[in-house]
Amino acid sequence: MDPNLLTLFKLSLILDADGVDQSFTQQPWLLQCNQTVLLLEMERCGEQFSSDMNHVHPEDRCNLTHFIREYHVFSSCTEKNAERIGCFWPNPAVERFIISIHKHFFSNCSLDHAVFIDPPDDTLILLIFIPVFLTLAMVVLVVWCSKRSDILA
Repeated sequence: MDPNLLTLFKLSLILDADGVDQSFTQQPWLLQCNQTVLLLEMERCGEQFSSDMNHVHPEDRCNLTHFIREYHVFSSCTEKNAERIGCFWPNPAVERFIISIHKHFFSNCSLDHAVFIDPPDDTLILLIFIPVFLTLAMVVLVVWCSKRSDILA
């Protein structure tokens, strides 16, 4: 028997065996999404997140390093519950819920927009002309080398 055929046969057996072990709950596309149950579960995740965020000082709520664990637990909760119920994650209902959570906890976290200014004219001219001169020098070098190779040939 051809060794490649035997390897292919073994691979197909392994893939078939993996497909048999999957349970119905691991295939959310087979379930019908129940929006009511989904929203109830999202509320439960939100209540847990609110409870966790009460332990974070309000001044630290704009710094993700102070509540990254709590936010990860919240995100995982919404994702796992949506998939368990048979809904895609994220979907519009979950997104609206997450946005409402963000508005509640992080509405005061607006960043001050940095005002960009042009560098001084001397620096700007230097930054523009260096690449232009390098490009011209490369063109001259290529033309000079190609003419020189014609003379040598």
